[in-house]
Amino acid sequence: MSGLPQGWEWSTVGEVASVEGGVTPKGMKELASGDVPFFKVGDMHLSDREQMHRSRTMLDRGALESARAKLWPRGTIVFPKNGGAVATNKKRRLGVAGACDLNMMGVLPTSEIDGSYLMAWFLTVDLADLSSGSVVPKINRADVAEMDVPVPPLPEQRRIVAAIEEHFSRLDAAEAALEAALRRLAALRQTTTTTLYSSDEWDWTTLGQIAEVRGGVTKDSKRQDDPDFVEVPFLRVANVQRGYLDLGEVKTIRVAPARAETLALEVGDVLFNEGGDRDKLGRGWVWDGQIDNCIHQNHVFRARLLTDDFDPKFISTHGNSWGKNWFERNGKQTTNLASINLTTLKQFPVPAAPKAEQRAIVEELRRLDDDIGRGERAVNVGRRRGAALRCSILAAAFSGQLVPQDLTDEPASALLERIAAERATGKPTRRNRATT
Repeated sequence: MSGLPQGWEWSTVGEVASVEGGVTPKGMKELASGDVPFFKVGDMHLSDREQMHRSRTMLDRGALESARAKLWPRGTIVFPKNGGAVATNKKRRLGVAGACDLNMMGVLPTSEIDGSYLMAWFLTVDLADLSSGSVVPKINRADVAEMDVPVPPLPEQRRIVAAIEEHFSRLDAAEAALEAALRRLAALRQTTTTTLYSSDEWDWTTLGQIAEVRGGVTKDSKRQDDPDFVEVPFLRVANVQRGYLDLGEVKTIRVAPARAETLALEVGDVLFNEGGDRDKLGRGWVWDGQIDNCIHQNHVFRARLLTDDFDPKFISTHGNSWGKNWFERNGKQTTNLASINLTTLKQFPVPAAPKAEQRAIVEELRRLDDDIGRGERAVNVGRRRGAALRCSILAAAFSGQLVPQDLTDEPASALLERIAAERATGKPTRRNRATT
């Protein structure tokens, strides 16, 4: 264990805070108001205001009394302790006082420890490392209580918290600005697309009038070993994305030679997804002959243009932008799936713009996509840099390098002695005020 700055001491979570488990209500119902707010793992994302107004309440008398007995104050550090949520490593402080279910754990700092300081330290810890159980991960209270934590004098804790919040607020603002710029680019693309595809001077036709539209191959599992079949690559829904083809993993299938020849893709074929999830309806792009003898599965439609009057990329760009809402309106929705059939796809409206205008539109949208791509990359770089800076700030904070020390501060050893004395005499340890 590394050395600490003057006036600091090593302690454990269990020595400076109470580590508690949640309650198990026997019955729970939704109410507009109630006695005890009750939080579950799924509520971790709620804002403080949402916690206040959307929290659950318990009706069973025994459970209600149990919850009152384990009422955690505002500012309690909470995190999942059971199940798959453990791997998310999510932590937060309660925005309102309440009880939590048995799948959560709470850490309640004493009055000698600034709650925001302890929360900041928890941000440096991967709680998943404490979990046990290969099937259902679980964090034990004893393991949390035994974690070592550096404790500075209380005034220095507060200076550290103020410095962290100042640095983090600047990073938040920078990341928010990047996100806002990206949203503006996306809005510009949508506006531009709507404008480009809304000329009153164009006639309109349908995809079925200007292209041969076909479905793909359905895998015949029983005949995959047929010696007369040939093995060819084929495109799946996962390969056909909105505005590009993802060819990182292209699988193969065995089909009859005549079928392989009939379904072989040609340069300029426009691909449309049948569906699956609603956002996949009509999604697609243009085949450029990247893989020889490639065919397509039955959930991917192929439109082969019958005339040179249309640019394939114009058709696909139209389908991915203007057509997105059209496919959603005209697709069929079942409980878990959304789909379009061949008949519906043939009826897809297509603007019969002059070919020069088609190419100009495709080029304009390509430039916008390039801008959006650069914006997305900038946002991702900013996120990575922000995450690295946050780690650096926290590392500096808990090594005594973030804020200047004041040698007149009461040393941490004194406050730890007070905490130990209170516990030795059985005196209840005071919980931190909500403002810390």
